[in-house]
Amino acid sequence: MRADSASDSTPRVAMTRPIRVALVDDQILVRSGFRMMIEAESDIDVVGEASNGLEALALIRDVPIDVVLMDVRMPGIDGIETTKRITAAGYPAKIIILTTFDLDDYVYQALRAGASGFLLKDARATELVDAIHAVNSGDAIMAPSTTKRLLSNLVPNHDRSHADPRLSLLTEREMDVLKEIAQGSNNTEIAENLHLAEGTVKTHISRLLFKLQARDRVGLVLTAYDMGVVDR
Repeated sequence: MRADSASDSTPRVAMTRPIRVALVDDQILVRSGFRMMIEAESDIDVVGEASNGLEALALIRDVPIDVVLMDVRMPGIDGIETTKRITAAGYPAKIIILTTFDLDDYVYQALRAGASGFLLKDARATELVDAIHAVNSGDAIMAPSTTKRLLSNLVPNHDRSHADPRLSLLTEREMDVLKEIAQGSNNTEIAENLHLAEGTVKTHISRLLFKLQARDRVGLVLTAYDMGVVDR
């Protein structure tokens, strides 16, 4: 019989890769503040910084990045245009737009460009960390009340006389889940409202993302309103 070595009795803990974050803001003090908050977390690393859109595009070409904290207002290429170029190029990084004020127009443009949500620059450390974890796992960073107000005010009216052909791709249950997402419900709320297991809800969301070619949960919300799935 083989004798047990000292290492055999030591529990082995599976190591997961830290979330790789990039900071994009033209103010170095803002970047420094966010870096300090992030570096207090063992599972998040700041892997790069940029002071404008062009630097951000160069950075994301050279460094693998999971989440980008993107200032909305920068000289030259602003955060919205930079977000649009990053998502159009197919980079997997999720983008959180940083704003000074909760302005609907900026937020809507950012979401249309491909952002996964937004944060105010005076967000607390816990809010910042929670947001990074959330978008990295595929969630959106928008409160239900903000989602409904934003889309009700800014999503243009569509001609409802002809059914959107994408509707035929969805099952009745997938349509139910999509409506809940469009109203700002999280997975737990969807499960409760539709009497489903949360695992089943996640499966339906994965199918919706595939069928509607949506990048993330924000994309599903915008698509739902585009298709006329929900009334405002």
